[in-house]
Amino acid sequence: MDITTLFSYKYPESVSDLHLTPGSKPIVRDNGVLRKLEEYPTLTPKDTEIAIRMLLSEQQFKKLEKTGEVDFSRFFESSGIHARINAYKQRGTYAAAIRVNHMRIKTMRELGLPEEVLVPQCMHTRGLILVTGPTGMGKSTTLASMIDWMNHNRNGHIVTIEDPIEFYFKNNKCIINQRQIGSDSRSFASALRSVLRQDPDIIVVGEMRDYESIAAALTAAETGHLVISTLHTIGAAQTIERIIDVFPASQQQQVRVQLASVLRCIISQQLVPRIDGNGRVLATEILISNPSVRNLILQDKTNQIQNVMLTHTKDGMQTLDMCLIGLMRRGFISAQSALTYCVEPDRMMREVKIVQPAINFV
Repeated sequence: MDITTLFSYKYPESVSDLHLTPGSKPIVRDNGVLRKLEEYPTLTPKDTEIAIRMLLSEQQFKKLEKTGEVDFSRFFESSGIHARINAYKQRGTYAAAIRVNHMRIKTMRELGLPEEVLVPQCMHTRGLILVTGPTGMGKSTTLASMIDWMNHNRNGHIVTIEDPIEFYFKNNKCIINQRQIGSDSRSFASALRSVLRQDPDIIVVGEMRDYESIAAALTAAETGHLVISTLHTIGAAQTIERIIDVFPASQQQQVRVQLASVLRCIISQQLVPRIDGNGRVLATEILISNPSVRNLILQDKTNQIQNVMLTHTKDGMQTLDMCLIGLMRRGFISAQSALTYCVEPDRMMREVKIVQPAINFV
């Protein structure tokens, strides 16, 4: 079978990734679980090299040869899929991890996000909104959903800085310019420095991944822009600590002041298997900045952030465990999944025994 047919196949929305590696059949991640495509043969080193050469430009392949990895994006017209691709070397051969992005951008409601909480956050004219969570938990999808809502409901100039571009937007009420690291700008830090001269209202940073990009994003938010970005952290408190800890100790108090001033909202999310086996459901932790949150950041008491979320549910805040308990009570996830993904297992066990008292866990 021709391996190039992998790029024309219309994958279902449950498929998020495709892996090509020598010595294995092509593998997809379907609803979070890796599954071999049995209709394809086991790939040889020559197969993966042919596939990757077909995907890359000559310049991109030279970069792969020189650095051992390359990130890029590509639209496959035959399947209607836009892919984010990381090609890399392993044991002297070529391999690739391909993130499959289905072109339709889902609404916040379709994703399971609380619109009544997040729509007011999308209306801010300045500040910092963060979407966090482990890899593969839908952060980019949530980000795209928020951008799409703003594009259809408010006026402004949106500049995105991505590596690579994952979702493409058409101008509606907003002007949207999308810049890709490598082809449109040298680095996140470089793009963030220049974006302030591009008259933006909203700046979207695909990922705050290092000291330079975090510092530049904080400055942009501080100078009167709405900045939206992602971090690979779990939970609101850990996100705040990660931002502060990336700076030298001598700067950390100043950063606490900055962050307390600009932070608007943190959405921390995970995708949890549904009890009916039909995909995964979104579980979120939501922190909305208020005077209590700002004081805890200033006083370096992020360990108390959890208590603020527990006592301000009327403002739309919730901990991850609160969300998991709600999903379990409504029959969307199993008690075992709630225990697997929770932050406080002892408290969750008490809840499980109330909801499903007949269950025994080893």
